[in-house]
Amino acid sequence: MADARRRSPGLRRSLCCSFAASTQSPDRPSHDCPHPRRRPSKPPPKTPCPGSFHSSPSPTSRLGLGIIDRRRILSPGRVSPIDSDAPLGPLPEISDSVSIASVVAESEPERPDPVSKDRSLASENPDAEKRGCFGESGSELKLSLKGKDGRCLVLELEPGILSESSALLAAMLSKSGRQVPDASGDSCKIELSGLENVDVFKETIELMYAKDAARWLIKGGVSRAIDILEVSSTIMFDRGMKSCLRYIEAVPWSENEEEKLKSLFARCKFDEAISEDMLARLGPQGRNNPEDLAVRLIQSATNGTNTKARKEMQSLVSGLLSKSSVYHKDPAGLDKERLYDICHSCLNSLVHLFEEASDRGIVGRTETKPLIERVSKQVENLNWLLEILMEKEMAEDFVHVWANQVELIKMHGRASPMMRYELSRISASVFIALGRRKLQCHGDERFAVLRSWFEPMLRDFGWLQRCSKGLDMRMLEENLGQALLTLPLKQQQSFFEEWFRCFAEHGTGCPNLSKAFQVWWRRLFWRSQKHADEFNT
Repeated sequence: MADARRRSPGLRRSLCCSFAASTQSPDRPSHDCPHPRRRPSKPPPKTPCPGSFHSSPSPTSRLGLGIIDRRRILSPGRVSPIDSDAPLGPLPEISDSVSIASVVAESEPERPDPVSKDRSLASENPDAEKRGCFGESGSELKLSLKGKDGRCLVLELEPGILSESSALLAAMLSKSGRQVPDASGDSCKIELSGLENVDVFKETIELMYAKDAARWLIKGGVSRAIDILEVSSTIMFDRGMKSCLRYIEAVPWSENEEEKLKSLFARCKFDEAISEDMLARLGPQGRNNPEDLAVRLIQSATNGTNTKARKEMQSLVSGLLSKSSVYHKDPAGLDKERLYDICHSCLNSLVHLFEEASDRGIVGRTETKPLIERVSKQVENLNWLLEILMEKEMAEDFVHVWANQVELIKMHGRASPMMRYELSRISASVFIALGRRKLQCHGDERFAVLRSWFEPMLRDFGWLQRCSKGLDMRMLEENLGQALLTLPLKQQQSFFEEWFRCFAEHGTGCPNLSKAFQVWWRRLFWRSQKHADEFNT
């Protein structure tokens, strides 16, 4: 039996062909196979046909060089091997006159072929040149572009279009002498070195040869067009500058693109005839007063009738006028007189609304909803104006204005709680600002505003708790007490005695000023004890 197996080795191979690598596969070299008929190590080249299958060897693959990929194995029952190489599609046709002939630099170097060592290798030098061809195939000029980073790009150009497009390059071409050929004997060469961006310069040259400049710029975008505009200005490429300015002016900009344009116009000068529209879009041509515009916007916001839209506009204007805003550059501030004119207008509207409620005979009972909404609107306007005045450090006069609203104070006592408590929302804003040291005004002004609006605050505190509308009641209690403690002790005594009677009667319906009351009490008896000690001594 052993002799039979030795005499028929082919039987063993037929049984194991599905589980082991073929004797002629790359995993088992042909010289290890005992079979007498050995396949040649290098198959004869085959002429590729257009209708070849996916597994057919590609002309550019390494099969033609005698190197067999280990991934290619013989599948059982198949005649042709499985080819892992992807088919090569047809080369794209060149539709434009601008094209790049070949790229040699910045490519990964090929590994040397172990079979054919005479093949040409790609350059491993990182500073190797790129070559591009623009214009006609019979180019007579080579333009060498060298960047500061060491990159080099050589463009083969048709010199006629180049000379017509750029005055600077035309002068360089004339100076170098086109009649003097280079070492190859068929073209001359000019060189531009120390370039910031070689790619942008190359694209500017491409724009010279582009048939449709507008379509070409659209593909690159605004940021790229700004870069090309700067290079066009450097080489005096007038047609390129006009095309770039026309395209940039016609499309929207991002903030980064706008800042980039402003920087470019600060460094470069362009003809006013072609840059007039761009300059008009970048900034106003005549004198402009942004503070006057801001006051008009404030006036418009206070006159708004839509509650939601008015609040959104007020928030927008507050952000623009804030000290931390990037748009606020003028330290002079807003016109104080015009701001207080708007404040007086809102206060007059409040007086008219309370008079309207009195004339209609509904004082002391529930007012109609539209009237209350109009009162709430004017209160919100005044609180917003107070915030702007405090931001601009002009709110001291507002304390005096609010302390002297005699008519509103009189009508407050006769109006219904649903309407009158809105006035205490303004008083709450003033008291909080005084307690938080955002308002620094004279002691007489502090006493006047507390004397006028402290008693109404005690009466309306319960309504403010039920309808706070964003008001922090704990902050109000704390800062109201702090505002009282800024007065002389004798004046403090009258206010704290009034609060004590109210709190004893209404409880939580009255602000809790016990902490400030204790401070006043300690200060009062410290002074009394001090005088007593001085008298005894």
